Amino acid sequence: MCVCFRVLLDNTEELIEMQTRNESSDPRSSVSYYDRYHSLEDVRDLIVSYILLDQQDCPGTPRHGQSHPDWLILSGRQERAEKRAMWIDCGIHAREWISPAFCLWFVQYSLNFYNLNNDITEMLNSMDIYVLPVMNPDGYKYTWTTNRMWRKNRSSSKESNCVGTDLNRNFDANWCTKGASNRPCDEIYCGQFPESEPEAEAVANFLRSHKDSVKLYLSIHSYGQMLLFPYSCSNEEVPNYAELFELVQEAAMKIRRYYRNNYKYGASAKTIYVAPGGSDDWAYNLGIHYSFTFELEDRGRYGFLLPPSFISNACNEALLALKSIALRVIQKTQPQP
Repeated sequence: MCVCFRVLLDNTEELIEMQTRNESSDPRSSVSYYDRYHSLEDVRDLIVSYILLDQQDCPGTPRHGQSHPDWLILSGRQERAEKRAMWIDCGIHAREWISPAFCLWFVQYSLNFYNLNNDITEMLNSMDIYVLPVMNPDGYKYTWTTNRMWRKNRSSSKESNCVGTDLNRNFDANWCTKGASNRPCDEIYCGQFPESEPEAEAVANFLRSHKDSVKLYLSIHSYGQMLLFPYSCSNEEVPNYAELFELVQEAAMKIRRYYRNNYKYGASAKTIYVAPGGSDDWAYNLGIHYSFTFELEDRGRYGFLLPPSFISNACNEALLALKSIALRVIQKTQPQP
C-alpha cells in the first residue's frame, strides 16, 4: 500500500520562534504593535492601558468599561436609552493565536477610527460592544510557555491525571453528545457538566444577565476561513436559517471582492462538522438569534502557526465580515416606534 503525504512546514520550531519574537519597541498605540502576537501578560497590560485611557476621558474616542478585569466595553459617545449590545470573544481555544490578535486589533481600530469611519461610528453609536480578548487565559499562557499546540484550558480533573477541558464543548447545547468526548485526556473533552469550567460559566452568566440587550454574538476561531452560524450541535436548521445564511453569504462575498480570498459559509454542522456544547449554539438558544463563529486564516498551509505577517490581512477580512453583519443586525433590530 502506498501512503502519500506532503510536508507543509519544514521547520515548525523556527515558525514558533518567529511568532513569539518581539524585537520592536513600538508603542502600543502604533499600528505595527498589532501586527505581532502578544503574551497573556501583554494582553492584560494593554487592557489596563485602555482603561487608563478612558479615565482621561479623551475626546473623540469611545469609552471603555471594566465589567470584568479581562474584557472591555466599547461604546460611542452617543447615548441612547434603547442601546443594544454585541459580544465578541476570542481565544476560547488556546492555540488559535490569530483570534486574540484580532480582538486586540479590533479594539485599537475602533479607537483610531471612531468618528472617522462611518461604519465603526454607526456600530459604536448603536451598540455597546463587549470584547473578551482571551477567553482561555490559562491555556493561552501555557501555549506561550510549554506547548504551543495546546487547545483546552488547564483545569484538573478528579477522574484523571489528564488536564484541561475544551471550553467550546462545555456549554449547555446538546452537551457531550456526538462530536464531544467524556474522556478527560481527549482534546474535545466536554467537562464534568455544562459550565463546569469557570471561563464558560463567567461568559454564560454575563450573557444571561444581558440577554435582553445583546443582539449579536460573535466567537472568533481559527483556522479554515469560514463564516458559520448555528447549529453546530446538530444538523437541525434554526428557525431563521435563511436570514443567517444571507448574512454570512453577503459577508463572504465582500471578503472575496475586496481581498480576493474565499471563505466558506453556512450552518456549522453542515459546513464543518458536528460539535455539541458550543458557545454559539448556547447563545442562540438563550435568545441571541444573530450568533456567529468566524474561522480566520488560513486553510491549512500554516494552520495554528499563522505567521505574524498574515495578521493584518486576516484581521481586515474579519473586520469586513464583522461590519457587514453588525450593520445589518443593527438595521434588523431597530426598536419599534
